[in-house]
Amino acid sequence: MRWLERHRLAIIVLLVAVIAVGGAVFLYRWSATPHSTEIVISAPSPDISVYVEGEVVSPGVYTLNEGDLVADAIEAASGFTPEADEGSVNLAATVRDGDHIHVYSAGEVPQKININTADAWLLEALPGIGEVLAQRIIDYREEYGPFQQVEDLMQVEGIGASTFEKLKGNITVH
Repeated sequence: MRWLERHRLAIIVLLVAVIAVGGAVFLYRWSATPHSTEIVISAPSPDISVYVEGEVVSPGVYTLNEGDLVADAIEAASGFTPEADEGSVNLAATVRDGDHIHVYSAGEVPQKININTADAWLLEALPGIGEVLAQRIIDYREEYGPFQQVEDLMQVEGIGASTFEKLKGNITVH
């Protein structure tokens, strides 16, 4: 105990020195590291590519702007042919990168429903698809993009192998 009393001042000075050195090291490290990081995010390309075929004057792949409509894609393909069923496509629909737009001829009835472009009411016409599953299909393609093959439909919650078997002859992804 006497030793502690005799060296009390030296112990206090040593503790203050250790605290001061620790604080200096902390301040040095704090000032040496960057406090903010600049994150540069480049905007995605506003260009998208769509394939237009069927009863259009110039079928082919066209580069459009994001947000353009099917009407813009038809215009890029030089418009409809005289044989075109202009009501077979939704001209007001927004096109997405990789879309495939097919214009049917008058009197030609599409044999299969395109699950990448069909509205909910048309999906509901498929066997085994009701209002809930139709909305799930639409939600899935909005989140993950267009289906690449008809089998991808089984990735949608609620569509298993048995439901897909009922559908596969009635659907397409072109």
